[in-house]
Amino acid sequence: MTVIAQLSFNGRIRHRRGESFKPRHCLKRQEWYSWKPRPKALALPDPATPTGFVSLVSAGPGDPELLTLKAANRLSRAEVVLYDDLASGPVLDHAHPQAELIAVGKRAGRPSARQDHVNALLVEQALAGRRVVRLKSGDAGFFGRLEEELVALAAAGIAFEIVPGVTSASAAAAAAGIPLTRRLTARRVQFITGADVTGQLPGDIHWAAIADPAVTTVVFMGQRSFPELAAGLRAHGMPGDTPALFAESVGHPHQRLIRTTIDGLDRMLQGAAVTQPGLIIYGPLAFDI
Repeated sequence: MTVIAQLSFNGRIRHRRGESFKPRHCLKRQEWYSWKPRPKALALPDPATPTGFVSLVSAGPGDPELLTLKAANRLSRAEVVLYDDLASGPVLDHAHPQAELIAVGKRAGRPSARQDHVNALLVEQALAGRRVVRLKSGDAGFFGRLEEELVALAAAGIAFEIVPGVTSASAAAAAAGIPLTRRLTARRVQFITGADVTGQLPGDIHWAAIADPAVTTVVFMGQRSFPELAAGLRAHGMPGDTPALFAESVGHPHQRLIRTTIDGLDRMLQGAAVTQPGLIIYGPLAFDI
């Protein structure tokens, strides 16, 4: 097992709440793309209208440099931001100085906001005619309870948009210097969760699919359940020496990446306390690069 990266920074990142984000635009963009007209800015509803508007914004894994321009734009225009724990810190520096910031994050094993309360708060703020950003870590469409919030907004007749972002899977692979796909040995990528609503390994796992040796598998929220998952993988024919990457706190100053194998990761996580968010990638990974 080899630790290939452990990033650390001297001092603390200070969250300068009073500074607004000023996007930089290239004045000669039309010279680069002279055959295309300059796109018109998206017209969002006026916040003074009876019903507001909700932007469900993907913050990326935590590194503010991985925030998209569209996400930064929505933050700079928001009147209220409901944010996840993992989407806080420097990312919130992009929010408007007068925006109300409300923490609604969920972390395994810690006191967290209930999802129905988050839904109700979103609806309440939008019905008050405010421009709302729901800031979600990673890409909002990956295991982020996006559907529940969309259903609540649709039921209340509130207009919304989804702003995609960089998923922690892509960020972890990039930080490790490896691709998620390989032309000859990994033509498919699959994303799975290692925890059901009770926090346990889901009971309806398609073992033949996740034990496929020609697939790159990404496991979200799987640190606690990985020893059980690893036993199932071996029972369904996956070799214990299959390459595995453990990525902890991706996109944050204390990011840690460990190249190992399924067996090695199994031993490492047996009974280990989970204190930081982690991601597991296994399969025919390009560790030979």
